[in-house]
Amino acid sequence: MIDLALIGIGTGNPDHLTAEAVRAMNEADLILLPDKGAAKSDLIDLRRAICDHALTGPVRVVEFAMPERDAAAAYAHAVDDWHAAIAAQWRACIAEHLPAGGRLALLVWGDPSLYDSTLRIAERLEAGGQPLRVRVVPGLTSIQLLTAAHAIPLNALAGAVTITTGRLLRAHGWPGDADTAVVMLDAGCAFEVLAPQGVSIWWGAYLGMAQEVLIHGPLAEAAPRIAAQRAELRARHGWIMDVYLMRKEQADAK
Repeated sequence: MIDLALIGIGTGNPDHLTAEAVRAMNEADLILLPDKGAAKSDLIDLRRAICDHALTGPVRVVEFAMPERDAAAAYAHAVDDWHAAIAAQWRACIAEHLPAGGRLALLVWGDPSLYDSTLRIAERLEAGGQPLRVRVVPGLTSIQLLTAAHAIPLNALAGAVTITTGRLLRAHGWPGDADTAVVMLDAGCAFEVLAPQGVSIWWGAYLGMAQEVLIHGPLAEAAPRIAAQRAELRARHGWIMDVYLMRKEQADAK
């Protein structure tokens, strides 16, 4: 039996760890760290730094090569294949390092519940015959870090909030009757498809990290600045993680 702890770690700042997360890391027999290659070496470096900060005993830390999603294939099919490949990597690591069972921990960016597929991959592992007991340790989400960095509430007074993706925003526009829209997993400034009048945006990249960047303003004025800043940051670092909140002006007046 594998006792699998999925531990939310925020966005890489060791100060984001909860006491429960630190305890779960130290109780593990094995921690697996995904290596996404040289272009995204910062991501595994942050996880290594978290382990150095949090571990107080001889917990084994093993790195594995993270499979890449086929960006050229149809999205749903590519994601399905990608998740299967990740589950296979986990299975191989368990067979090599915990053949008799034990306590395995994975460090999950943000929180395992929000736009993260770690729980789905764990289900695949179990469906493939691996006995599992799954425990989730919640972590700070990028949404919480964004609203804290800008010192704003998530919702307008008594207003509805929709959390969506850049892909869905680009395909369907503003989400329904929401006063506030939070957009995650946006590969390329999907807010540009919206009519900007009456909309404000709060954007953040590398939240909680030393390289954090924030921009806020009316969408019509801020959108070009965000697009230019995002392109420059991605070129400089080789990767980017960003999130943004947009609010209609009439919602602010409620």
